[in-house]
Amino acid sequence: MSTRPKQTVVPFVVEGTGTGVAQQLQVPDSPHRFETDAYPAFGGQDAAPSPLFYALGSLTSCNQVTAQLVAKDLGITLGRLDFRVQGDLDTAVLVGGEEGNANFDRVEVTARIETDATPEQFARLEAETDRRCPVSQLFRRSGLEFVTSWTQVPAGSEVEALSA
Repeated sequence: MSTRPKQTVVPFVVEGTGTGVAQQLQVPDSPHRFETDAYPAFGGQDAAPSPLFYALGSLTSCNQVTAQLVAKDLGITLGRLDFRVQGDLDTAVLVGGEEGNANFDRVEVTARIETDATPEQFARLEAETDRRCPVSQLFRRSGLEFVTSWTQVPAGSEVEALSA
C-alpha cells in the first residue's frame, strides 16, 4: 500500500453523548448537530432518525457530492439528482443476539440523474462515482449485496421524484 501525502488526508470527527438508545451528536468546532434514536422495538422512542437511516442517507449524500466531483472532471453538467436507497436488515443478530453478521443483507441504490452527458460519459460517471465515493466503498466492501441502478434523464426534461 502506498503512503499518501498528509495534505490529502482530511480528518472527519463526530462526537456523541446519550442515554438509553438516544444520542446527541455534534461536529466539534462547528454548529452542526443532530440526534439519533431507535424504533420502540429496539428500545427507543422514535424521536429522531435511527442511525441506520443516517447510514443510508450518508450513502445518497456522498454519491451526490462524488457525482458532482466526477462530472466536473468529465466536463459534463448535472441538473437534478434523485436517489432512493433501500437497506434490507435481518434483525436476528441485532435484536435477537443470534450468531452472524449484524450488517444489512442487501442495499440497493437507485438514481435518476439529469445531465447533458453522452451515454459513454454517463456510464463513466456512474462507475467513477461508485469507485470514488467513500461511503459506497464502505458498503460495498462490507460484504453485503450492493446493487446500483442509475438512469440518465436528458438535461432540461421533467424529472419525476423516485418513490417506493
